Amino acid sequence: MASSVTPWWKALKIRQEILSASGQIDDVQMSLFQAVHGLGADKPPYADAAYYGEITHPTERLTDLLTEIAVRIGGGPDYLKSRSVTRLDQGMGGGKSHACIGAFHLAAHPEALFSTELGQRVAARAKTKVGHDLPTDLNRPHVVVLPCDNMTPGAPVQELDGPAVNLYERFLWRLFSKDYSLFERYQPFWSDKSKIAEAIKAVNRPVLIIIDEVLDYIGNGLEGAKKPDLIAQDMAFLRALLDVVNDVPHVAMLVVMIASDRDKIALSAGAQARRDDLNSLLERNGTPATVTEVGDFADILRRRLFDAEPAAEVLAATAAIYRPVLDDKAWTKNVWGAAGSDWRARWDEEVAACYPFHPMLMAIAKEEWSKVTGFQRVRSTIRIFAATVYAQQQRGKAGEWVPALIGPGDLPLSDSAVREALLGSGLVEDERTISNYRSLAEIEVVNNDGTAGTARRQDIERQALPWTAVNPRVAERAATFVFLTSIVGTLRPGRGRGASAPEVKAATNVPDISYTVTDADAVIEDLVNPDRGMSAVEIIPGQGNNKPARYFLSTRLTHRMLVNNIRRTITETERDRVIAEFTQRLASSGPFRDLKFVKAESERTATEVLATAGLDTAHTSRLIVLDPAQYSLRNGMEEASLAALTVAMGLGKGTQQLPVQWASSAVYAIVNTQRRALARGVATEYLARRKALAAPEVQNDDELKATGTKELASAKEQLEKTLKRAYQHVVYLAQPDPDGERYLDQLTFDDEHSSALDGTIVWKALAERDKVFDVGQFGPKALLHNLRDSDYGRTLSDIRAAFYSAPRLPLLYGGDRDLQQVIFDAVAAGLIDIVDGAGGVVAVTAANQVNLASAGLRLAKPKPKTCPICGQLVHQGACEGTSGGGTGGSAGSETGGGTDQNGGEEGSGPTLPGTTCTSCGKPVHDGACQVPPSAAEKKVAFSFTRNLLANPDDADNFAALFKSLYMALDERNISYLQGTLQLVVDADIAGNLKQRLGELGINGTMTDV
Repeated sequence: MASSVTPWWKALKIRQEILSASGQIDDVQMSLFQAVHGLGADKPPYADAAYYGEITHPTERLTDLLTEIAVRIGGGPDYLKSRSVTRLDQGMGGGKSHACIGAFHLAAHPEALFSTELGQRVAARAKTKVGHDLPTDLNRPHVVVLPCDNMTPGAPVQELDGPAVNLYERFLWRLFSKDYSLFERYQPFWSDKSKIAEAIKAVNRPVLIIIDEVLDYIGNGLEGAKKPDLIAQDMAFLRALLDVVNDVPHVAMLVVMIASDRDKIALSAGAQARRDDLNSLLERNGTPATVTEVGDFADILRRRLFDAEPAAEVLAATAAIYRPVLDDKAWTKNVWGAAGSDWRARWDEEVAACYPFHPMLMAIAKEEWSKVTGFQRVRSTIRIFAATVYAQQQRGKAGEWVPALIGPGDLPLSDSAVREALLGSGLVEDERTISNYRSLAEIEVVNNDGTAGTARRQDIERQALPWTAVNPRVAERAATFVFLTSIVGTLRPGRGRGASAPEVKAATNVPDISYTVTDADAVIEDLVNPDRGMSAVEIIPGQGNNKPARYFLSTRLTHRMLVNNIRRTITETERDRVIAEFTQRLASSGPFRDLKFVKAESERTATEVLATAGLDTAHTSRLIVLDPAQYSLRNGMEEASLAALTVAMGLGKGTQQLPVQWASSAVYAIVNTQRRALARGVATEYLARRKALAAPEVQNDDELKATGTKELASAKEQLEKTLKRAYQHVVYLAQPDPDGERYLDQLTFDDEHSSALDGTIVWKALAERDKVFDVGQFGPKALLHNLRDSDYGRTLSDIRAAFYSAPRLPLLYGGDRDLQQVIFDAVAAGLIDIVDGAGGVVAVTAANQVNLASAGLRLAKPKPKTCPICGQLVHQGACEGTSGGGTGGSAGSETGGGTDQNGGEEGSGPTLPGTTCTSCGKPVHDGACQVPPSAAEKKVAFSFTRNLLANPDDADNFAALFKSLYMALDERNISYLQGTLQLVVDADIAGNLKQRLGELGINGTMTDV
């Protein structure tokens, strides 16, 4: 742009309300209700008549409408020169509410409105119509506003409706300005035309009646009231009122009801009948009107967006800088003529009318967008252009490139306000297509931060050329124009599908001859190239000079685009649900007897869910998997989860203390917070691919279906792997010191191949922590080691329960079966006895005879054995007779092992008196030594806590103790070890200890102190 030309974003001042809203103009959809009844912060700026006149362009149709009303209510005896009832029936976004507010200001604030350009035009036209000036106060008219889109049938609002209930009463309350006496006088006559006319005349002032969006009330609104009497009264009143207004002088009525052919609202049969009835009455009594037309777009936009008109010299200078390229022969031959640029012939006038928008963009809005069914012409155009000028102005202030005139390629799709204003304007009606185009804008054109998108990357990566400084966003501009022409549907009115090549070149043009047609050709070639260009673009080949190639961004997306599009629609609830499904499927119990999954409940706390989940199962080892949606550990997010586990394990305090009996046999698998975040991302990808594969466009396309199937399988595999890794933590109840406190202990898997979802892996890890016995580890000696003196004398059912409820006792791999077998083995070895209630020893001949459910049988220490003949204590084992040289043994040896009279072997009967034990030399009887038995092993247990810095001698004494232990281990004199040892040592020593522990497969915990 020539340096002498003031850029538009400096020449024009954007209205403050647009700047305050960052381009997302809030009050485009004006509200008659807020203009009349809004208070404080809810009162919009346009509730001021002067401001309304300032932002309103006096279109011919709006001026005509307000003139008709002004003459009818303020024209004195000439009131009959204007119509009494006007119906605004144009579609959504056409300016109906804007017109109603104008009519309200005309009657309620005539002096203020007449001071504006709009009011002055109305006054001038009224004078022409009646031949004299209207009074500036229009004879003080009274305004009755019935904003039916803010009124519920049969449910009045006290502040606005007083005692009124039906529509007629609401009308009277407003007509009489809350005068109870007049209200009560006319209240009964809801269908009496003469009384309604009398009521209107009783005001003794001109009256303007505005009924906005009446169909909202009489349609499904009345249907929902389910009051037949109310329906009959309201419809009778409307019929009478429409007839009365014509007969009462100085009364005008403005009714808003969209024509049925433009309104797609679904109505019940009754509502449809009422609509048809009212439609017939309006056709008979009223005159239809619109307040805007396509030719008003540019004027309405400039008045609405900017607070002043541009200077004439700026308009002239801006038009002049385009002349060289508009007159260039190459551009004229290949672009302007082929693109059908009618505005080029009236360039100066078009620039003056459209500034700061390029005539090409304004032509598209007028000739193409306005013809799209569903496009809200005025409202949507204002939103799109307001967001655009704000975004471009911000670029200008930041020192970035801004076009001299905003063309069809200059709507910045990187700005969310612009993009959503376009997609929500009605140009695209189908929600799925809107979603597809939103994805296309980001992938093919430019992303939200302006750093990516196929077109944007081409601009960023382009090598410097003579024109790059004056057209730095050329590919993005071309892609944006293709995008705009694609979203309007399959065919553009009068032009066909998509954008023609000359049109795309025109959209990239800048007022600088350094950028040539050849340059434009190269840019477009790169943009539509199948290898490096937009992947979603469809190219319709050209056919000679008269039919150039056309480009169209298809919503038949590639699989990747479809996945990206669907990904944005996936909710957290869907994501968490699929994670829960996969978690339950991947979890395995292993040696645990039961596997439970605790599902998250968003409406309750983590503690409440665990406390009521029914997890305290008797005599059963359980692996309990917690739903990642509600439970996790680490990363500062674990407080609620730990609190819930504390209560569930029975460790809560006060009111949080639950009667939990079997907490020791419950082991919890919990996800890591950080890894959960990764799993959630992968779950979203999986869901997006699953939904994409189910989409009809994929199922009906063999190639997309094959791609989708392959990607879904890969995503499923990745989700399973990520979830397994995410379940990194195990929590269980611990009590390594039998006399110490119970507490929650944690086990964390640091390697990538272990998961808390695998019960077998969890069991083996807990075996290293002495929380469980692994297969083959639990034998008679281990049983005796874990039994305390107080356990002897307890019933078998109590012993069984202790292995599930006491954290000092490890869980058993085989559960009850292991306990039965080991008790049987211990009894058979003479290590323990099973006794009855009287203390008598109960004989068992098989493991299944050990009744763990018995409340009468008890464990007891074995009694010393006595000789059945003499009653003396005997030594374990049978006597070896005279083999050691006793006198009584000679007879047996001389017989040579013959047979006695009873058929038994000689020497097998009772030993003769005087026989001595070959082991201890003591007398024996009946083959057994009479010396009391001595135990082969002893159980040693001790605990200590000592500060070795306080007493140096203690270190030597402990060294001697551990040396004794070392020697016993070295000589294989220790058969069983269990314990927890905590040391404070030098850092160098700690490293050596960690290595030694690793060789034993023990995970030591080492922290700095």
